[in-house]
Amino acid sequence: MAPFANKQDILDIEAAEPWEAAQPARTVYELLSQTADRFPDRPAISYQLFSGPTDPAETLTWRQFHGQVTQAANLFHSLGVTETDTVAYILPNCTEAATTLLGATVAGIANPINPLLEAEQIAAILRETDAKVVVTLRAFPKTDLAQKVAEAVKLAPHVTTVLEVDLHRYLTGLKKLIVPLMRPKVTVMHKARVLSFTKEVAKHPKDTLTFADSARDRVAAYFHTGGTTGLPKVAQHRYSGMIYNGWIGHRLLFTEQDVVMCPLPLFHVFACHVILMAMVASGAHVVFPTPQGYRGEGVFDNIWKLIERWKVTFLITVPTAMSAMLQRPVNADISTIRTAFCGSSPLPLELFRRFEETTNVKVVEGYGLTEATCLVSCNPVDGVKKIGSVGIPFMHTDVKILIDRGKGPEECATDTVGEICLSSPGVWAGHTYTEADKNAELFHFDTYLRTGDLGRLDEDGYLWVTGRAKDLIIRGGHNIDPAEIEEALAGHPEVGMAGAIGQPDAFAGELPCAYVELVAGATVTSEQLIAYCKEHVHERAAHPKYIEILPELPKTAVGKIFKPDLRKSAITRIYNAALSDAHVNARVASVVEDKKLGLVAKLEKTGEVEERDVVAVIGNYTRPWDWVE
Repeated sequence: MAPFANKQDILDIEAAEPWEAAQPARTVYELLSQTADRFPDRPAISYQLFSGPTDPAETLTWRQFHGQVTQAANLFHSLGVTETDTVAYILPNCTEAATTLLGATVAGIANPINPLLEAEQIAAILRETDAKVVVTLRAFPKTDLAQKVAEAVKLAPHVTTVLEVDLHRYLTGLKKLIVPLMRPKVTVMHKARVLSFTKEVAKHPKDTLTFADSARDRVAAYFHTGGTTGLPKVAQHRYSGMIYNGWIGHRLLFTEQDVVMCPLPLFHVFACHVILMAMVASGAHVVFPTPQGYRGEGVFDNIWKLIERWKVTFLITVPTAMSAMLQRPVNADISTIRTAFCGSSPLPLELFRRFEETTNVKVVEGYGLTEATCLVSCNPVDGVKKIGSVGIPFMHTDVKILIDRGKGPEECATDTVGEICLSSPGVWAGHTYTEADKNAELFHFDTYLRTGDLGRLDEDGYLWVTGRAKDLIIRGGHNIDPAEIEEALAGHPEVGMAGAIGQPDAFAGELPCAYVELVAGATVTSEQLIAYCKEHVHERAAHPKYIEILPELPKTAVGKIFKPDLRKSAITRIYNAALSDAHVNARVASVVEDKKLGLVAKLEKTGEVEERDVVAVIGNYTRPWDWVE
């Protein structure tokens, strides 16, 4: 593990270790085998079904984990999976999710899918990736995943086999007896055969592959985007990108002595590539608490005691989770933690300060994206952490801030905001998405991935993300960065999280508004928060015209604020108010996302109404509308 205090440290490693020479392995299986040989009896992965600090847990050593991945790869190969075939998995966190991910990359192409998606969305991804095998959950109490997947497989006719993971094996005592009596029934309408994952995988050898490992760099994983845009796209990840992520973690952060708590989902690049691959590269020990991670019952209430139980040295987190943790007293010995690594969305300044002051844990903020196989930059573990920045780009990652004023892309000067563009071993130029047309205009100079994020590089080489290009609030042609509003609101002691968007306006096109989630016991009102913003949001045009307090902000599975839902709420509110004020007998029934038109308001009639009357009202806004079908 090399020292990482400043940009020069990165440049020194980069110069001494060109990527071709530094790459520790050519395939995931080769890297895993190396680590299993070095640390056969050290713990590799732990999982506990329930969140209690003394609840039963399963731990695999590196020898055991290597054996289970080998068995899974052999199983998939026996089912006809070759290097160009897809194994999708729709699973909550469990040991089987990790072995399926790695086993599928060895035999073919792994395709993790968010279990929170609806059946139609799951089916669309299965069709897009042409999945042959699906690994999912056997029917289990308090989850409808088996039912959703059965419906999705019906809509994905190329799936030939469904392998079911039964969480029952993790149960003990009375629960083990009761759960079979409570297991919901699933109606299977598809033609794929349904088999037990545990029974089938046990039929295969764990000491050697029954087929030849890849001899080339190839696509090994498909990850769907599901951040804040609403419509998922499928990104392609090669061995080299996955191994690059693991190498960075090992080179700068982790050794075999580390214990990493990762309550993030194993369908997202953060948990899969940044953490699990770094464990595979370094031999460190990763702990996954509960099927839902941070969303699991009791996880936040027990988080400090879980850290004490496992003697965690690194905590993997996101801003929304940090906010929730701070609402619980630190009731355990967490002195083993050296660092909390935070990613997925910008970390508000005030939340950063409160977390460090309350826990005495250093916070390192990083940046990555699915399209780059994840890692781009992070603040130096051993050096200056510039609060609000996402740190220094990693070795062999070339970040440029580019802007196109109509004559082609130009590189921005230091501290000038433009679009963050990058080239790295994790970027597959021209082939980022499975759909070729989605790669059009995605690269500058045919090499640099356009992230869609706005940002700047300062004189010390630190990267600052200032917002999403598409998230800009455009008020009468004036661009407003929602981060300024969110940062101000996050500084209020009674605000937990805030999301700012542009609400439709008949005159200005958009006006800034915000939605907030308060901390427990807060009593602040929307009016008080609006007044607070007038003092703390320095740009007058950015003062929010409307603030709504929600019991909980809509979030993605990794804790990002899901802004499409906020935009849908704002469109519904503004359009309905305008229709009501104009005495037009129509209302917004829903707001849906159209691939070409974006968000579309679907109207229904509440009485006699002429379409021209609707047009006279809604036509003043830029967002399109249509009648409910």
